[in-house]
Amino acid sequence: MAYQMDNRESLNKPYRRAGRRGSKTAIAALVALAVVATGCSGNGGGTDGTAPSTAPSGKPADSAAAPEDGRIVSSPLTLSYFVKLAANRPSGMNSLNDMEAYKELEEKTGIHIEFEHPAAGQEADQFNLMLSSGDYPDVIEWGWNSYPGGGQNALNSGAIIRLNELIDEHAPNLKKLLDENPEIRKQISTDNGDIYAFPFIRNDPYLQTYYGLALRKDWLDKLNLQVPTTIDEWHTVLKAFKEQDPNGNNKADELPLLFDKGTMNWGNEILNAYGLRNDFYLDTTTGKVQYGAVQPQFKDFLATLQSWYKEGLIDPDYAATDAKQKNAKVTGDLVGAMQVTIGGGIGTYLNAMKDNHATFDLVAAPYPTLNKGDKPALGQQEPIFNGLGAAISKSNEHPVETVKWLDYKYGDAGSMLFNFGIEGVSYTMENGYPTYTDEVMKNKEGLAFGVALTKYAIPFGAPIVQDKRYMEQNAALPQQKHALEVWTQADNSGWLPTLSLTTEEAAKLASIMADVRTFNDEMFDKFVMGAEPIENFDAFVDKLNGMGAQEAIQIQQAAYDRYLKR
Repeated sequence: MAYQMDNRESLNKPYRRAGRRGSKTAIAALVALAVVATGCSGNGGGTDGTAPSTAPSGKPADSAAAPEDGRIVSSPLTLSYFVKLAANRPSGMNSLNDMEAYKELEEKTGIHIEFEHPAAGQEADQFNLMLSSGDYPDVIEWGWNSYPGGGQNALNSGAIIRLNELIDEHAPNLKKLLDENPEIRKQISTDNGDIYAFPFIRNDPYLQTYYGLALRKDWLDKLNLQVPTTIDEWHTVLKAFKEQDPNGNNKADELPLLFDKGTMNWGNEILNAYGLRNDFYLDTTTGKVQYGAVQPQFKDFLATLQSWYKEGLIDPDYAATDAKQKNAKVTGDLVGAMQVTIGGGIGTYLNAMKDNHATFDLVAAPYPTLNKGDKPALGQQEPIFNGLGAAISKSNEHPVETVKWLDYKYGDAGSMLFNFGIEGVSYTMENGYPTYTDEVMKNKEGLAFGVALTKYAIPFGAPIVQDKRYMEQNAALPQQKHALEVWTQADNSGWLPTLSLTTEEAAKLASIMADVRTFNDEMFDKFVMGAEPIENFDAFVDKLNGMGAQEAIQIQQAAYDRYLKR
Protein backbone atom coordinates (compact mmCIF):
# COMPACT_ATOMS: atom_id res chain seq x y z
CA MET A 1 0.00 0.00 0.00
CA ALA A 2 1.75 3.12 -1.26
CA TYR A 3 -0.15 5.63 0.88
CA GLN A 4 0.11 5.24 4.64
CA MET A 5 -2.42 6.62 7.08
CA ASP A 6 0.30 8.00 9.34
CA ASN A 7 0.18 11.03 7.05
CA ARG A 8 -3.24 11.79 8.50
CA GLU A 9 -2.25 14.82 10.57
CA SER A 10 -0.40 16.54 7.77
CA LEU A 11 -3.31 15.93 5.37
CA ASN A 12 -5.99 17.06 7.77
CA LYS A 13 -5.43 20.79 7.28
CA PRO A 14 -5.25 20.70 3.46
CA TYR A 15 -8.46 18.67 3.42
CA ARG A 16 -10.31 21.24 5.51
CA ARG A 17 -9.02 24.13 3.43
CA ALA A 18 -9.67 22.44 0.12
CA GLY A 19 -13.11 21.25 1.13
CA ARG A 20 -14.31 24.67 2.26
CA ARG A 21 -12.20 27.16 0.32
CA GLY A 22 -11.54 25.26 -2.90
CA SER A 23 -7.75 24.91 -2.95
CA LYS A 24 -7.29 23.43 -6.41
CA THR A 25 -3.76 22.29 -5.73
CA ALA A 26 -4.77 20.41 -2.61
CA ILE A 27 -7.76 18.91 -4.37
CA ALA A 28 -5.66 17.59 -7.25
CA ALA A 29 -3.08 16.08 -4.94
CA LEU A 30 -5.53 14.50 -2.57
CA VAL A 31 -7.83 13.11 -5.25
CA ALA A 32 -4.79 11.36 -6.67
CA LEU A 33 -4.08 9.94 -3.24
CA ALA A 34 -7.71 8.85 -2.94
CA VAL A 35 -7.35 6.68 -6.02
CA VAL A 36 -4.38 4.96 -4.42
CA ALA A 37 -6.08 4.65 -1.06
CA THR A 38 -9.21 3.05 -2.47
CA GLY A 39 -7.11 0.46 -4.23
CA CYS A 40 -5.58 -0.83 -0.99
CA SER A 41 -6.53 -4.32 0.09
CA GLY A 42 -5.90 -4.08 3.81
CA ASN A 43 -8.57 -4.94 6.33
CA GLY A 44 -8.41 -1.68 8.20
CA GLY A 45 -6.64 -3.02 11.27
CA GLY A 46 -9.40 -5.47 12.20
CA THR A 47 -12.18 -2.91 12.63
CA ASP A 48 -14.89 -5.33 11.61
CA GLY A 49 -17.38 -4.48 14.34
CA THR A 50 -17.04 -7.82 16.11
CA ALA A 51 -16.32 -6.21 19.49
CA PRO A 52 -19.21 -3.75 19.76
CA SER A 53 -18.59 -2.64 23.34
CA THR A 54 -15.15 -1.32 22.46
CA ALA A 55 -14.25 1.40 20.03
CA PRO A 56 -12.09 0.46 17.02
CA SER A 57 -9.25 2.43 18.58
CA GLY A 58 -9.39 0.24 21.68
CA LYS A 59 -10.91 2.95 23.85
CA PRO A 60 -13.97 1.91 25.88
CA ALA A 61 -17.29 3.35 24.76
CA ASP A 62 -17.97 5.42 27.86
CA SER A 63 -21.67 5.88 27.17
CA ALA A 64 -22.59 2.36 26.16
CA ALA A 65 -25.02 1.81 29.01
CA ALA A 66 -28.38 3.36 28.17
CA PRO A 67 -30.15 5.18 31.01
CA GLU A 68 -33.60 4.20 32.25
CA ASP A 69 -35.47 6.86 30.25
CA GLY A 70 -34.76 5.00 27.00
CA ARG A 71 -32.07 7.30 25.67
CA ILE A 72 -29.08 5.70 24.01
CA VAL A 73 -26.52 7.62 26.09
CA SER A 74 -26.43 8.81 29.68
CA SER A 75 -24.03 11.68 28.97
CA PRO A 76 -23.79 14.02 25.96
CA LEU A 77 -22.32 12.44 22.83
CA THR A 78 -21.58 14.12 19.52
CA LEU A 79 -21.01 12.20 16.29
CA SER A 80 -19.77 13.65 13.00
CA TYR A 81 -21.70 12.77 9.84
CA PHE A 82 -20.75 13.40 6.18
CA VAL A 83 -23.78 13.68 3.87
CA LYS A 84 -24.98 15.66 0.88
CA LEU A 85 -27.51 18.43 1.51
CA ALA A 86 -30.43 18.59 -0.90
CA ALA A 87 -30.26 21.51 -3.31
CA ASN A 88 -34.05 21.95 -3.19
CA ARG A 89 -34.68 22.90 0.43
CA PRO A 90 -36.40 25.71 2.31
CA SER A 91 -34.61 29.04 2.59
CA GLY A 92 -32.37 29.21 5.65
CA MET A 93 -31.97 25.45 5.94
CA ASN A 94 -28.20 25.14 5.95
CA SER A 95 -27.82 21.83 7.75
CA LEU A 96 -29.81 18.70 8.45
CA ASN A 97 -29.73 19.86 12.05
CA ASP A 98 -32.38 22.35 10.89
CA MET A 99 -34.69 19.47 9.94
CA GLU A 100 -37.37 18.75 12.53
CA ALA A 101 -36.91 14.97 12.27
CA TYR A 102 -33.25 15.23 13.25
CA LYS A 103 -34.08 17.65 16.07
CA GLU A 104 -36.57 15.12 17.41
CA LEU A 105 -34.10 12.26 16.98
CA GLU A 106 -31.53 14.12 19.08
CA GLU A 107 -34.14 14.70 21.78
CA LYS A 108 -35.12 11.03 21.77
CA THR A 109 -31.60 9.56 21.77
CA GLY A 110 -29.44 12.17 23.47
CA ILE A 111 -26.94 12.05 20.58
CA HIS A 112 -26.03 15.25 18.77
CA ILE A 113 -24.89 15.11 15.16
CA GLU A 114 -22.32 17.45 13.69
CA PHE A 115 -23.22 17.31 10.00
CA GLU A 116 -20.52 17.89 7.40
CA HIS A 117 -22.14 18.87 4.11
CA PRO A 118 -19.95 19.09 1.00
CA ALA A 119 -20.42 22.16 -1.16
CA ALA A 120 -23.00 21.81 -3.93
CA GLY A 121 -21.35 20.66 -7.14
CA GLN A 122 -18.22 19.55 -5.27
CA GLU A 123 -19.65 16.51 -3.50
CA ALA A 124 -17.52 13.89 -5.27
CA ASP A 125 -14.32 15.92 -4.94
CA GLN A 126 -14.85 16.53 -1.25
CA PHE A 127 -15.79 12.88 -0.68
CA ASN A 128 -12.47 11.86 -2.24
CA LEU A 129 -10.61 14.49 -0.23
CA MET A 130 -12.14 13.24 2.97
CA LEU A 131 -11.16 9.65 2.24
CA SER A 132 -7.64 10.46 1.15
CA SER A 133 -7.04 12.66 4.20
CA GLY A 134 -7.74 9.85 6.62
CA ASP A 135 -9.69 12.38 8.67
CA TYR A 136 -12.90 10.37 8.60
CA PRO A 137 -16.15 11.51 10.23
CA ASP A 138 -17.95 8.95 12.37
CA VAL A 139 -20.63 8.28 9.74
CA ILE A 140 -20.39 8.56 5.96
CA GLU A 141 -23.63 8.59 3.97
CA TRP A 142 -22.96 8.05 0.28
CA GLY A 143 -24.07 6.32 -2.89
CA TRP A 144 -21.58 3.49 -2.51
CA ASN A 145 -22.13 2.11 -6.01
CA SER A 146 -20.04 5.05 -7.24
CA TYR A 147 -17.13 4.12 -4.97
CA PRO A 148 -14.41 2.21 -6.89
CA GLY A 149 -15.19 -1.43 -6.18
CA GLY A 150 -18.35 -0.48 -4.25
CA GLY A 151 -18.99 -1.00 -0.57
CA GLN A 152 -16.87 -4.14 -0.44
CA ASN A 153 -13.76 -2.24 -1.48
CA ALA A 154 -14.55 0.53 0.99
CA LEU A 155 -14.45 -2.22 3.63
CA ASN A 156 -11.26 -3.70 2.21
CA SER A 157 -9.54 -0.33 2.17
CA GLY A 158 -10.26 0.07 5.87
CA ALA A 159 -12.26 3.26 5.53
CA ILE A 160 -15.47 1.77 6.94
CA ILE A 161 -16.31 -1.21 9.17
CA ARG A 162 -18.35 -4.38 8.72
CA LEU A 163 -21.76 -4.09 10.38
CA ASN A 164 -23.15 -7.63 10.50
CA GLU A 165 -22.43 -8.39 14.15
CA LEU A 166 -23.27 -4.87 15.26
CA ILE A 167 -26.65 -5.12 13.55
CA ASP A 168 -27.34 -8.55 15.05
CA GLU A 169 -26.57 -7.32 18.56
CA HIS A 170 -27.62 -3.67 18.61
CA ALA A 171 -30.01 -2.96 15.70
CA PRO A 172 -33.21 -4.91 16.44
CA ASN A 173 -35.31 -2.92 13.99
CA LEU A 174 -33.08 -3.42 10.97
CA LYS A 175 -32.36 -7.03 11.99
CA LYS A 176 -36.08 -7.79 12.07
CA LEU A 177 -36.50 -6.25 8.61
CA LEU A 178 -33.65 -8.33 7.20
CA ASP A 179 -34.79 -11.55 8.88
CA GLU A 180 -38.28 -11.12 7.45
CA ASN A 181 -37.09 -10.05 3.98
CA PRO A 182 -34.24 -12.25 2.70
CA GLU A 183 -34.20 -10.43 -0.64
CA ILE A 184 -33.43 -7.14 1.11
CA ARG A 185 -30.59 -8.79 3.03
CA LYS A 186 -29.28 -10.22 -0.24
CA GLN A 187 -29.31 -6.85 -1.98
CA ILE A 188 -27.61 -4.88 0.80
CA SER A 189 -24.89 -7.51 1.31
CA THR A 190 -21.69 -7.88 -0.67
CA ASP A 191 -20.85 -11.13 -2.44
CA ASN A 192 -19.16 -12.52 0.68
CA GLY A 193 -22.05 -11.54 2.94
CA ASP A 194 -20.73 -8.30 4.43
CA ILE A 195 -23.15 -5.49 5.27
CA TYR A 196 -21.40 -2.14 5.03
CA ALA A 197 -24.15 0.46 5.43
CA PHE A 198 -27.55 1.19 6.91
CA PRO A 199 -29.51 1.26 3.64
CA PHE A 200 -32.12 3.39 1.94
CA ILE A 201 -34.81 0.82 1.11
CA ARG A 202 -37.68 1.00 -1.39
CA ASN A 203 -39.40 -2.36 -1.08
CA ASP A 204 -42.44 -1.75 -3.27
CA PRO A 205 -42.77 -1.31 -7.08
CA TYR A 206 -44.96 1.72 -6.35
CA LEU A 207 -41.91 3.40 -4.85
CA GLN A 208 -39.38 2.16 -7.38
CA THR A 209 -41.04 3.61 -10.49
CA TYR A 210 -41.40 7.33 -11.16
CA TYR A 211 -40.57 7.96 -14.82
CA GLY A 212 -42.10 7.29 -18.21
CA LEU A 213 -43.80 8.68 -21.30
CA ALA A 214 -46.76 11.06 -21.31
CA LEU A 215 -48.81 12.78 -24.00
CA ARG A 216 -51.07 15.82 -24.24
CA LYS A 217 -54.43 14.28 -23.43
CA ASP A 218 -56.27 17.34 -24.71
CA TRP A 219 -54.54 16.92 -28.07
CA LEU A 220 -55.50 13.25 -28.20
CA ASP A 221 -59.12 14.10 -27.38
CA LYS A 222 -59.24 16.88 -29.97
CA LEU A 223 -57.99 14.53 -32.68
CA ASN A 224 -60.09 11.60 -31.44
CA LEU A 225 -57.02 9.47 -30.75
CA GLN A 226 -56.34 6.86 -28.10
CA VAL A 227 -53.24 6.57 -25.95
CA PRO A 228 -50.74 4.58 -28.05
CA THR A 229 -49.49 1.23 -26.80
CA THR A 230 -47.45 -0.09 -29.74
CA ILE A 231 -44.69 1.42 -31.88
CA ASP A 232 -47.08 1.56 -34.88
CA GLU A 233 -49.72 3.36 -32.80
CA TRP A 234 -47.08 5.81 -31.61
CA HIS A 235 -46.22 6.59 -35.23
CA THR A 236 -49.89 7.23 -36.02
CA VAL A 237 -50.33 9.58 -33.06
CA LEU A 238 -47.11 11.51 -33.66
CA LYS A 239 -47.96 11.96 -37.35
CA ALA A 240 -51.40 13.33 -36.42
CA PHE A 241 -49.81 15.73 -33.91
CA LYS A 242 -47.58 17.07 -36.67
CA GLU A 243 -50.18 17.38 -39.42
CA GLN A 244 -53.49 18.26 -37.74
CA ASP A 245 -52.66 21.42 -35.76
CA PRO A 246 -53.71 20.18 -32.30
CA ASN A 247 -52.61 23.40 -30.58
CA GLY A 248 -54.99 25.28 -32.85
CA ASN A 249 -52.78 28.25 -33.79
CA ASN A 250 -52.88 27.59 -37.53
CA LYS A 251 -49.12 27.07 -37.57
CA ALA A 252 -47.14 23.91 -38.24
CA ASP A 253 -45.11 24.45 -35.09
CA GLU A 254 -45.97 21.32 -33.11
CA LEU A 255 -43.12 19.14 -31.85
CA PRO A 256 -44.76 15.70 -31.77
CA LEU A 257 -42.06 14.05 -29.62
CA LEU A 258 -39.41 15.73 -27.52
CA PHE A 259 -37.13 13.28 -25.75
CA ASP A 260 -34.23 13.78 -23.41
CA LYS A 261 -31.19 12.41 -25.16
CA GLY A 262 -29.61 10.92 -22.05
CA THR A 263 -32.67 8.99 -20.99
CA MET A 264 -33.83 7.99 -24.46
CA ASN A 265 -30.45 6.55 -25.33
CA TRP A 266 -29.59 5.09 -21.92
CA GLY A 267 -33.09 4.66 -20.53
CA ASN A 268 -35.90 2.43 -21.72
CA GLU A 269 -38.74 4.41 -23.28
CA ILE A 270 -39.46 3.14 -26.83
CA LEU A 271 -36.23 1.09 -26.80
CA ASN A 272 -37.88 -1.29 -24.33
CA ALA A 273 -40.31 -2.33 -27.07
CA TYR A 274 -37.39 -4.15 -28.68
CA GLY A 275 -36.76 -6.17 -25.51
CA LEU A 276 -33.56 -4.51 -24.40
CA ARG A 277 -31.97 -1.42 -22.93
CA ASN A 278 -28.87 0.44 -24.05
CA ASP A 279 -26.92 -0.77 -21.05
CA PHE A 280 -26.46 -4.07 -19.24
CA TYR A 281 -29.59 -6.15 -18.68
CA LEU A 282 -30.60 -9.77 -18.18
CA ASP A 283 -31.86 -11.81 -21.10
CA THR A 284 -34.59 -13.71 -19.26
CA THR A 285 -34.73 -16.47 -21.88
CA THR A 286 -31.08 -17.42 -21.36
CA GLY A 287 -30.34 -15.99 -17.92
CA LYS A 288 -27.29 -14.26 -19.38
CA VAL A 289 -26.18 -10.65 -19.09
CA GLN A 290 -26.31 -8.69 -22.33
CA TYR A 291 -25.43 -5.20 -23.54
CA GLY A 292 -28.17 -3.66 -25.63
CA ALA A 293 -26.24 -1.64 -28.19
CA VAL A 294 -24.56 -4.73 -29.70
CA GLN A 295 -27.85 -6.61 -30.17
CA PRO A 296 -29.54 -6.78 -33.61
CA GLN A 297 -32.75 -5.31 -32.16
CA PHE A 298 -30.89 -2.09 -31.41
CA LYS A 299 -30.57 -1.56 -35.13
CA ASP A 300 -34.36 -1.72 -35.46
CA PHE A 301 -34.73 0.83 -32.66
CA LEU A 302 -32.30 3.25 -34.33
CA ALA A 303 -33.99 2.75 -37.70
CA THR A 304 -37.36 3.65 -36.15
CA LEU A 305 -36.03 6.85 -34.59
CA GLN A 306 -34.21 7.77 -37.80
CA SER A 307 -37.45 7.36 -39.76
CA TRP A 308 -39.43 9.45 -37.25
CA TYR A 309 -36.78 12.16 -37.26
CA LYS A 310 -36.80 12.32 -41.06
CA GLU A 311 -40.61 12.71 -40.99
CA GLY A 312 -40.35 15.58 -38.52
CA LEU A 313 -41.96 13.63 -35.69
CA ILE A 314 -39.04 14.27 -33.31
CA ASP A 315 -37.97 17.73 -32.17
CA PRO A 316 -35.02 18.49 -34.49
CA ASP A 317 -33.27 20.28 -31.63
CA TYR A 318 -33.66 17.47 -29.07
CA ALA A 319 -29.89 17.07 -28.63
CA ALA A 320 -29.41 20.72 -27.68
CA THR A 321 -32.51 21.12 -25.51
CA ASP A 322 -31.77 21.44 -21.81
CA ALA A 323 -34.28 21.16 -18.95
CA LYS A 324 -35.13 24.87 -18.99
CA GLN A 325 -35.73 24.88 -22.72
CA LYS A 326 -37.81 21.73 -22.48
CA ASN A 327 -40.03 23.35 -19.87
CA ALA A 328 -40.47 26.38 -22.11
CA LYS A 329 -41.48 24.22 -25.07
CA VAL A 330 -43.95 22.16 -23.05
CA THR A 331 -45.58 25.14 -21.34
CA GLY A 332 -45.46 27.00 -24.66
CA ASP A 333 -48.05 24.56 -26.03
CA LEU A 334 -45.64 23.02 -28.55
CA VAL A 335 -44.87 19.49 -27.35
CA GLY A 336 -47.20 16.54 -27.89
CA ALA A 337 -45.30 13.74 -26.14
CA MET A 338 -42.37 13.71 -23.75
CA GLN A 339 -40.59 11.84 -20.98
CA VAL A 340 -41.66 12.97 -17.52
CA THR A 341 -41.30 12.18 -13.85
CA ILE A 342 -44.27 11.95 -11.52
CA GLY A 343 -43.54 15.10 -9.55
CA GLY A 344 -41.11 17.24 -11.51
CA GLY A 345 -42.85 16.45 -14.79
CA ILE A 346 -46.58 15.74 -14.55
CA GLY A 347 -47.08 17.66 -11.31
CA THR A 348 -44.97 20.63 -12.35
CA TYR A 349 -46.55 21.04 -15.80
CA LEU A 350 -50.14 20.65 -14.63
CA ASN A 351 -49.66 23.16 -11.84
CA ALA A 352 -47.86 25.60 -14.11
CA MET A 353 -50.61 25.51 -16.75
CA LYS A 354 -53.79 25.33 -14.67
CA ASP A 355 -54.30 29.11 -14.63
CA ASN A 356 -52.94 29.83 -18.13
CA HIS A 357 -54.34 27.02 -20.25
CA ALA A 358 -57.63 25.62 -19.05
CA THR A 359 -57.65 22.56 -21.31
CA PHE A 360 -53.99 21.55 -20.86
CA ASP A 361 -53.85 17.96 -19.68
CA LEU A 362 -51.39 15.08 -19.64
CA VAL A 363 -51.89 11.34 -19.70
CA ALA A 364 -49.27 8.65 -19.12
CA ALA A 365 -48.67 6.05 -21.78
CA PRO A 366 -47.60 2.48 -21.04
CA TYR A 367 -44.15 1.44 -22.09
CA PRO A 368 -44.67 0.50 -25.76
CA THR A 369 -44.57 -2.94 -27.34
CA LEU A 370 -44.16 -4.16 -30.90
CA ASN A 371 -47.29 -6.29 -30.85
CA LYS A 372 -50.72 -5.28 -29.58
CA GLY A 373 -51.58 -6.92 -26.30
CA ASP A 374 -48.03 -7.87 -25.33
CA LYS A 375 -46.90 -7.07 -21.79
CA PRO A 376 -44.39 -4.19 -21.78
CA ALA A 377 -40.89 -5.17 -20.72
CA LEU A 378 -38.12 -3.31 -18.95
CA GLY A 379 -39.96 -0.26 -17.70
CA GLN A 380 -38.17 2.19 -15.44
CA GLN A 381 -37.60 0.66 -12.02
CA GLU A 382 -35.12 1.40 -9.27
CA PRO A 383 -33.69 -1.50 -7.26
CA ILE A 384 -34.74 -2.19 -3.67
CA PHE A 385 -31.31 -0.88 -2.65
CA ASN A 386 -29.54 1.54 -4.98
CA GLY A 387 -26.31 1.76 -2.98
CA LEU A 388 -27.26 4.78 -0.86
CA GLY A 389 -26.53 4.17 2.79
CA ALA A 390 -24.83 5.32 5.98
CA ALA A 391 -21.56 3.56 6.79
CA ILE A 392 -19.61 3.74 10.04
CA SER A 393 -16.00 4.80 9.57
CA LYS A 394 -13.03 3.12 11.21
CA SER A 395 -12.41 6.36 13.13
CA ASN A 396 -15.71 6.05 14.99
CA GLU A 397 -15.03 5.48 18.71
CA HIS A 398 -18.69 4.80 19.51
CA PRO A 399 -19.90 2.17 17.00
CA VAL A 400 -22.51 0.68 19.35
CA GLU A 401 -24.16 4.02 20.08
CA THR A 402 -23.99 4.93 16.38
CA VAL A 403 -25.67 1.68 15.36
CA LYS A 404 -28.45 2.19 17.91
CA TRP A 405 -28.94 5.77 16.69
CA LEU A 406 -29.12 4.69 13.03
CA ASP A 407 -31.42 1.78 13.90
CA TYR A 408 -34.01 4.08 15.46
CA LYS A 409 -35.06 5.15 11.95
CA TYR A 410 -36.08 1.59 11.06
CA GLY A 411 -38.51 1.18 13.95
CA ASP A 412 -42.14 2.31 13.91
CA ALA A 413 -41.53 5.66 15.61
CA GLY A 414 -38.43 6.46 13.60
CA SER A 415 -40.06 5.47 10.32
CA MET A 416 -42.99 7.78 10.99
CA LEU A 417 -40.63 10.57 11.99
CA PHE A 418 -38.46 10.42 8.87
CA ASN A 419 -41.24 9.72 6.37
CA PHE A 420 -43.82 12.16 7.70
CA GLY A 421 -42.17 14.51 10.20
CA ILE A 422 -43.91 15.91 13.27
CA GLU A 423 -47.45 14.80 14.09
CA GLY A 424 -49.80 17.74 14.33
CA VAL A 425 -47.50 19.95 12.27
CA SER A 426 -46.43 18.23 9.03
CA TYR A 427 -48.97 15.40 9.28
CA THR A 428 -52.01 14.22 11.22
CA MET A 429 -53.43 10.74 11.67
CA GLU A 430 -56.76 10.37 9.88
CA ASN A 431 -58.40 6.97 10.30
CA GLY A 432 -55.01 5.46 10.94
CA TYR A 433 -53.45 7.05 7.85
CA PRO A 434 -50.63 9.63 8.23
CA THR A 435 -51.90 12.56 6.18
CA TYR A 436 -49.66 15.47 5.29
CA THR A 437 -51.04 18.83 6.41
CA ASP A 438 -51.48 21.97 4.33
CA GLU A 439 -48.08 23.04 5.66
CA VAL A 440 -46.69 20.45 3.24
CA MET A 441 -49.42 20.02 0.63
CA LYS A 442 -50.46 23.69 0.26
CA ASN A 443 -47.53 25.57 1.71
CA LYS A 444 -48.37 29.20 2.44
CA GLU A 445 -44.94 30.27 1.17
CA GLY A 446 -45.61 28.55 -2.13
CA LEU A 447 -43.03 25.82 -1.57
CA ALA A 448 -43.38 22.69 -3.67
CA PHE A 449 -44.35 19.49 -1.86
CA GLY A 450 -40.84 18.06 -1.70
CA VAL A 451 -39.25 21.33 -0.60
CA ALA A 452 -41.84 21.98 2.11
CA LEU A 453 -41.51 18.43 3.41
CA THR A 454 -37.72 18.73 3.64
CA LYS A 455 -38.16 21.07 6.60
CA TYR A 456 -39.67 18.16 8.54
CA ALA A 457 -38.63 14.83 7.05
CA ILE A 458 -36.55 13.18 4.34
CA PRO A 459 -38.40 10.19 2.82
CA PHE A 460 -36.87 10.65 -0.64
CA GLY A 461 -33.33 9.46 0.14
CA ALA A 462 -31.86 8.60 3.54
CA PRO A 463 -31.00 5.52 5.62
CA ILE A 464 -34.66 4.55 6.17
CA VAL A 465 -37.38 2.36 4.68
CA GLN A 466 -39.44 4.57 2.40
CA ASP A 467 -43.16 4.47 3.21
CA LYS A 468 -45.59 3.87 0.35
CA ARG A 469 -48.01 6.36 1.93
CA TYR A 470 -45.49 9.12 1.24
CA MET A 471 -45.64 8.46 -2.50
CA GLU A 472 -49.42 8.10 -2.46
CA GLN A 473 -49.61 11.73 -1.37
CA ASN A 474 -46.66 12.96 -3.43
CA ALA A 475 -48.57 11.64 -6.43
CA ALA A 476 -51.81 13.28 -5.33
CA LEU A 477 -53.20 14.34 -8.72
CA PRO A 478 -55.33 11.83 -10.63
CA GLN A 479 -52.95 12.05 -13.59
CA GLN A 480 -50.03 11.15 -11.31
CA LYS A 481 -51.82 8.20 -9.73
CA HIS A 482 -52.78 6.94 -13.17
CA ALA A 483 -49.18 7.26 -14.36
CA LEU A 484 -47.92 5.09 -11.52
CA GLU A 485 -50.57 2.49 -12.24
CA VAL A 486 -49.60 2.42 -15.91
CA TRP A 487 -45.82 2.53 -15.57
CA THR A 488 -45.66 -0.22 -12.93
CA GLN A 489 -47.30 -2.79 -15.24
CA ALA A 490 -44.10 -3.62 -17.10
CA ASP A 491 -42.31 -6.94 -16.74
CA ASN A 492 -39.06 -5.88 -15.11
CA SER A 493 -37.51 -9.31 -14.63
CA GLY A 494 -34.75 -8.31 -17.05
CA TRP A 495 -33.38 -5.66 -14.71
CA LEU A 496 -30.10 -6.54 -13.05
CA PRO A 497 -29.84 -6.09 -9.29
CA THR A 498 -27.12 -3.94 -7.75
CA LEU A 499 -23.93 -5.94 -8.30
CA SER A 500 -20.60 -5.95 -6.47
CA LEU A 501 -17.40 -5.71 -8.49
CA THR A 502 -13.90 -6.46 -7.36
CA THR A 503 -11.43 -3.58 -7.39
CA GLU A 504 -9.85 -4.93 -10.56
CA GLU A 505 -13.22 -5.47 -12.23
CA ALA A 506 -14.41 -1.99 -11.32
CA ALA A 507 -11.28 -0.36 -12.74
CA LYS A 508 -11.43 -2.38 -15.95
CA LEU A 509 -15.17 -1.83 -16.44
CA ALA A 510 -14.84 1.92 -15.86
CA SER A 511 -12.04 2.13 -18.41
CA ILE A 512 -13.97 0.19 -21.03
CA MET A 513 -17.31 1.91 -20.53
CA ALA A 514 -15.83 5.41 -20.62
CA ASP A 515 -14.92 4.80 -24.27
CA VAL A 516 -17.99 2.72 -25.08
CA ARG A 517 -20.48 5.25 -23.71
CA THR A 518 -18.80 8.21 -25.41
CA PHE A 519 -18.81 6.48 -28.80
CA ASN A 520 -22.33 5.18 -28.27
CA ASP A 521 -23.63 8.67 -27.47
CA GLU A 522 -21.90 10.16 -30.49
CA MET A 523 -23.23 7.54 -32.89
CA PHE A 524 -26.76 7.62 -31.43
CA ASP A 525 -27.22 11.20 -32.64
CA LYS A 526 -25.65 10.43 -36.01
CA PHE A 527 -27.93 7.47 -36.60
CA VAL A 528 -31.08 9.30 -35.44
CA MET A 529 -30.36 12.42 -37.50
CA GLY A 530 -29.42 10.40 -40.58
CA ALA A 531 -25.82 11.54 -40.69
CA GLU A 532 -24.82 7.89 -40.36
CA PRO A 533 -26.61 5.37 -42.62
CA ILE A 534 -28.34 2.62 -40.69
CA GLU A 535 -26.49 0.19 -42.97
CA ASN A 536 -23.35 1.03 -40.95
CA PHE A 537 -24.78 -0.52 -37.81
CA ASP A 538 -22.58 -3.63 -38.05
CA ALA A 539 -19.47 -1.45 -38.19
CA PHE A 540 -20.78 0.38 -35.10
CA VAL A 541 -21.10 -2.92 -33.23
CA ASP A 542 -17.64 -4.02 -34.34
CA LYS A 543 -16.23 -0.77 -32.98
CA LEU A 544 -17.97 -1.25 -29.61
CA ASN A 545 -16.66 -4.79 -29.38
CA GLY A 546 -13.21 -3.55 -30.28
CA MET A 547 -13.43 -1.17 -27.34
CA GLY A 548 -14.09 -4.09 -24.99
CA ALA A 549 -17.90 -4.35 -24.88
CA GLN A 550 -17.78 -8.16 -24.75
CA GLU A 551 -15.23 -8.09 -21.93
CA ALA A 552 -17.52 -5.68 -20.05
CA ILE A 553 -20.38 -8.16 -20.47
CA GLN A 554 -18.19 -10.92 -19.03
CA ILE A 555 -17.34 -8.76 -16.01
CA GLN A 556 -21.02 -8.11 -15.34
CA GLN A 557 -21.87 -11.77 -15.87
CA ALA A 558 -19.28 -12.83 -13.30
CA ALA A 559 -20.66 -10.31 -10.81
CA TYR A 560 -24.22 -11.52 -11.47
CA ASP A 561 -23.18 -15.16 -10.98
CA ARG A 562 -21.68 -14.22 -7.61
CA TYR A 563 -24.86 -12.37 -6.70
CA LEU A 564 -26.93 -15.49 -7.32
CA LYS A 565 -24.73 -17.39 -4.86
CA ARG A 566 -25.11 -14.87 -2.02
